[in-house]
Amino acid sequence: MNADLSMYDFGDLIAANDAWWALIAENLRKRSVDAPEHLTRGQDLWQGWQSPELLLSQTCGFPYRARLHGKVLLVGTPDYGVEGCAPGYYRSVFIARTDDQRGELAAFDGVAIAYNDAMSQSGWAGPQSEAARRAVRLPAGLQTGGHRASVHAVAQGRAEIAAVDAVTWRHLQRLDPEAQAVRVVAMTEPNPGLPLITAIGRDTGALFSAVSQAIEALPHKQKAVLGIKGLVAIPAADYLAIPTPPAPGEPRGADA
Repeated sequence: MNADLSMYDFGDLIAANDAWWALIAENLRKRSVDAPEHLTRGQDLWQGWQSPELLLSQTCGFPYRARLHGKVLLVGTPDYGVEGCAPGYYRSVFIARTDDQRGELAAFDGVAIAYNDAMSQSGWAGPQSEAARRAVRLPAGLQTGGHRASVHAVAQGRAEIAAVDAVTWRHLQRLDPEAQAVRVVAMTEPNPGLPLITAIGRDTGALFSAVSQAIEALPHKQKAVLGIKGLVAIPAADYLAIPTPPAPGEPRGADA
């Protein structure tokens, strides 16, 4: 049986996630649901998400709508209290170096954007949709493999612009000194946040209640580290309605 909370799991978030999981597992056992003692770390995310042994994991909205919908069940979406967003929603921030004189996204038209992964809502799909909405072109640049790596790429001058989800950005500002070398240029429109999922056939009601009560019971220190406010139910249709832009390297089209 697998359980992981790896979307935000670095620095002091690791211990906070362990404390959160201990409470979730305790709540599940009270409901006669077996739960592993410890979170699974280090496994391939796609393998874990699609495993019939999946009890609980957190994924990104893009993988959910593109490949996981119909293969997993939604449990709920954590609310991280992102400014300007409804509960359970989040957005991406476009970042550039602090010494870059360009003050708005339009000034980066035609500049290659660093991105963490081609199937990332916050690092690729959301920023591309936002750029298209503003009639700005940000062709694919360096693929970094992670949001922290995207911040480092901009801070070190290996990329001029990148996009990072607002929750990760909040954590990196606190935990990573290199984040001080970059600043926010613009933000995307809000999208449904990173949902918790489980394997087909599991009791989503029991999981939702166990997770919600665990958030409420978290000590203030761990809750503040995670920045978590609660758990909300966002319909699958809201995730599926998000537009999917062309993959990196594919033409956007004249009407995009």
